[in-house]
Amino acid sequence: MRTFLEAATGFPAFLFTVPLLVAVGFWLLVAVGAADSRAFDGDADLGALGLGGVPVTVAFSLWTGFAWAGSLGTVILLQPSAFSWLTRALIGLAVLIAAPSISWCATRVLVRLLRRLHPDEPGPSSPHSVGPARKARAERVDDGLLRSDHAAPQLHGHRRAA
Repeated sequence: MRTFLEAATGFPAFLFTVPLLVAVGFWLLVAVGAADSRAFDGDADLGALGLGGVPVTVAFSLWTGFAWAGSLGTVILLQPSAFSWLTRALIGLAVLIAAPSISWCATRVLVRLLRRLHPDEPGPSSPHSVGPARKARAERVDDGLLRSDHAAPQLHGHRRAA
């Protein structure tokens, strides 16, 4: 546990630990209803980065989580105490450069999957609801009968007999 805490609060993982804590705090606020998961959608358009189609908060949280996990895992695996301070600093710098890039790729792949599973606009609810839009107006006449000024559609070019 001590190694984990040292790695999470050390360079370079600490630079991803703070945004991860912010993201976790935000999702806790969303869970209790104090915030909306689409709160920042108007502030950023992530389509140019290949992260469009999901809320900004989801993309940021995924990116942060992947970057934090990658940097933490790499630091724990590659920085044994036997290395010199110069070697640890170079490994930390390499992780600081690689972790955001690799996490962006992983986030982009996951966002594509999420986009397919949860499209923004659902399709028609039934095949019977597909067709041209029409306006209808009805008013109550007497004894529960309705009178409408909506014309019935023409079928095969023939008018209905009145």
